[in-house]
Amino acid sequence: MRHHLDQHGYHDIEVSAARMSQMNATRLDPEDPWVSWALTSMQLSTHKTPTLLPNLGGSLPNDVFAETLGLPTLWVPHSYPSCSQHAPDEHLLGSIASEALILMAGLFWDLSAQGAEIHKERASCKSH
Repeated sequence: MRHHLDQHGYHDIEVSAARMSQMNATRLDPEDPWVSWALTSMQLSTHKTPTLLPNLGGSLPNDVFAETLGLPTLWVPHSYPSCSQHAPDEHLLGSIASEALILMAGLFWDLSAQGAEIHKERASCKSH
């Protein structure tokens, strides 16, 4: 890295080896109002019953949103077990991509229409 930067005239940039910071696991309570809202939205958009996975492995910095910012987070994967996600032979089926577009458009539409109401419901649940 140092050699590359020097070759391109970036002598003032310091390079050091750093350990990647740990990303804490997060989990939104399945009883949270956002969860039932999202499941309902997905079912209405796709005409399929979504599966709720309360815990999902991964290495995304979700803790920044959930812990630092205090935001409820929902993960909506658009994949299936054989897609080899993040592998050299990763692929996405057209049918899954089409359903993902429908599902996410529905979530964003419903969020614009119902988000403030769900936010108030969630706030009233926390105050009790």
